[in-house]
Amino acid sequence: MASSTLTETQPNSGIAFDGGLTCAISVTNLDRSIPWYEQMLGLTLLYRMDDIAWCEFESPVARVNIGLSQVEQAGGPGGATLTFGVTDIDAAKAVLDAAGVRQDGPINEIPGMVRLLTFFDPDDNALMLYQDLSGQTPN
Repeated sequence: MASSTLTETQPNSGIAFDGGLTCAISVTNLDRSIPWYEQMLGLTLLYRMDDIAWCEFESPVARVNIGLSQVEQAGGPGGATLTFGVTDIDAAKAVLDAAGVRQDGPINEIPGMVRLLTFFDPDDNALMLYQDLSGQTPN
């Protein structure tokens, strides 16, 4: 079987992706959530549109933005979990601890592979941090 590589201009699906990605998270209060995402994750607010109850942040990942959509009731079962790579998960956990951010237990480690920590935003959306232990650099 021949190997193939997806590219931005010719993916196997026939869809011409441009290399950008926006991840949307439902929140109940933009006024509360915007400062939380700025302070806890260091994200930079790109814009806010109150008429559609939406804002968007630049993430630390090139061409990946994070959007917040204000809704009446956030959370619920299912959904995606944004997982941010960090260089020192213990230091990142200390920052979250100091700010009183709720976490889902201690750091979990899969030896030789990854360390993981789940935490929650003010609307109980699960977010995660990971520290790569494999020594491999992403493509």
